[in-house]
Amino acid sequence: MLPPFLRIDDEVRAALEDGAPLVALESSIVAHGFPAPENLRVGHEMVAAVRAGGALPAQVAVLDGVVKVGLDDDDLERLATQPALKCSSRDLAYAVSARRLGATTVAATARIAALAGLRVFATGGIGGVHRGQDALDVSADLLELSRSPVAVISSGAKSILDLPATLEALEALGVPVIGYGCRAFPAFHAVDSGLALAQQVDDATALARLMAAHWSLVPEGGLLICHPPPADTAMARHELEALVARALADAQGVHGPALTPFLLQRLNDLSGGRTLRINHALAVANAGAGARIACAYADLARP
Repeated sequence: MLPPFLRIDDEVRAALEDGAPLVALESSIVAHGFPAPENLRVGHEMVAAVRAGGALPAQVAVLDGVVKVGLDDDDLERLATQPALKCSSRDLAYAVSARRLGATTVAATARIAALAGLRVFATGGIGGVHRGQDALDVSADLLELSRSPVAVISSGAKSILDLPATLEALEALGVPVIGYGCRAFPAFHAVDSGLALAQQVDDATALARLMAAHWSLVPEGGLLICHPPPADTAMARHELEALVARALADAQGVHGPALTPFLLQRLNDLSGGRTLRINHALAVANAGAGARIACAYADLARP
């Protein structure tokens, strides 16, 4: 039985009943990931990319105490223009009980998608393990991936993180990390982090079969599907690493929840806005990839 505060849009509900392809989308990418008015454009473009790929979008957010799966244009505009609580999994109950406007992160979106019965979720990049003295700061995204049966399509983890440690954590949690169109773990702003992936699949149909096999063995576990940023916008690895080193040097004394936004803003400043443009391009590209994967998985499930 679904929680009473979970409301599924009529179009999404009909698609679930018919076994039609659906792609979950987070709302924090709109509320917190981009400055206005680009944030609203990104949200609309991700929706359009899912529909163009033959699937239905199911954006997730908390609206005045109701967790909604499937947002309309008015909902999206609220998230883009009004202050919204950033909701990870641990924050959902508070946002619901306090009747807040809440934008869901990767972790919260994966949890809600799983509750609603969605299997595919497209985003920009996941959180992970921070570097150096902040190494104990580990994103809830990783744990949620291990316990929500959803395939999350992302361009790896954010480039400011400790990517080797993030991969190690995913391995320890039993989360398969699959390259889709890539042989190395993407570094969000760069196609290749230099970290080879043990599992790669280039065909959406083969990937759908892998997903089905995983859930027959690990019914409650998710997968991370790595889709690189578009090559024509991405940075070279050495260029990105130099920028990250400078941003980290400037972040001395910044810790906790303030660290990630500080570093991402510093990268954007140092790159003259290029990292934000890459983030925009990869978010839309991942939504399109999510549609292809969702269509292949829906086809596989049909008798």
